[in-house]
Amino acid sequence: MLEAKRREIRTPNSPPPAFSYSQGIVVGDFLFIAGQVPKDPVTGDVPVTFVDQVRRTLDNLAAIAAAAGTSLANAVRVSVYLDDIETVHQLDPVYLEYFVAPYPARTTIQAGLRGYLVEIDAIVAT
Repeated sequence: MLEAKRREIRTPNSPPPAFSYSQGIVVGDFLFIAGQVPKDPVTGDVPVTFVDQVRRTLDNLAAIAAAAGTSLANAVRVSVYLDDIETVHQLDPVYLEYFVAPYPARTTIQAGLRGYLVEIDAIVAT
């Protein structure tokens, strides 16, 4: 069986993992970014408003993509987890600041997040 070569992506520009996982893993032509939350990588602060939390979360994803030599413009799949599904309408305008057409495939679900209003993961072409 042929084993895929995996390369870990780690950057101080996104919060360090809280448990046993990598910020990102490159396999072949794809970067798999772990779920990111709206935590500032330097201060550990979490913004108060939903829109600011979305922006911080996407900044964290973008930092991991950049560390892998790519960008969110190359995202092919995004999963968005919201504390309240009704905030999806506030999500989209900020989301459009980070992604370009053709937009990545996306799933948005309500999840029981602890202490955060949003979490986002992504698969990005390298």
